[in-house]
Amino acid sequence: MGRGRVQLKRIENKISRQVTFSKRRTGLLKKAHEISVLCDAEVALIVFSTKGKLFEFSSDSSMDRILERYERYSYADRHLMATESESQGSWSLEFPKLSARIEVLERNIRNLLGEDLDPLSLRELQNMEQQLDTGLKRLRTRKNQVMHESIMELQKKEKALQEQNNLLSKKIKENEKAVAEHAHLEQPSIGQNLSTFMLSLPQQPQPQPQLQPQPPTLPLPSLTIGGTFQAGAGDEDAGAQTRPSANRLMPPWMLSHING
Repeated sequence: MGRGRVQLKRIENKISRQVTFSKRRTGLLKKAHEISVLCDAEVALIVFSTKGKLFEFSSDSSMDRILERYERYSYADRHLMATESESQGSWSLEFPKLSARIEVLERNIRNLLGEDLDPLSLRELQNMEQQLDTGLKRLRTRKNQVMHESIMELQKKEKALQEQNNLLSKKIKENEKAVAEHAHLEQPSIGQNLSTFMLSLPQQPQPQPQLQPQPPTLPLPSLTIGGTFQAGAGDEDAGAQTRPSANRLMPPWMLSHING
């Protein structure tokens, strides 16, 4: 059977107590070494026997450095606890005062709003009226100041906008004048460029008028009246020579028709 649960109480037998101390001390030092190696922790172990003999273990090379660190943390914890206790004591004393002050302020606010005026005496009402008059004067003064500042700011903006408008109008007029001068200067140059362009064009030869061909003059057919041959109109000499014979051969009514 395994060993049962050991009752934790002082061992009365001196020899048994010394043996148990030696065994437990060795096991405690071993556990301290293991936790320092496995968990990379800083461990300091100090054990005094009943006879006052010291047994110690330090994961660091110097026990003093670990003890100094322990002292710093211990001092900080003690100082924090002392401060909290003092603040709690002061808060417990200040709490009733602050509560009473808050109650008075809330009552004054209700009175200024016209509520809960019955408990107030005539003197308190007069003081409150004076306070309201003073506050109203200050309120009106501040309101007038804010309005005046707003008006001045608007006037500055209006002046700046007016100056900007005048500047833009001046620029527009200058641009219009420049455009007009540019157009006036470009008109002669356009005519000159057009003349130069016309002169640079190649001269086309003028077409010569074509003479209409004259139809050939056909000789008039000769008439033979009564077996006599008459020459055409183209042969005047022949006509002149043969006309007397024609006159002699034609009847008088044909001659009058031809001459007419």
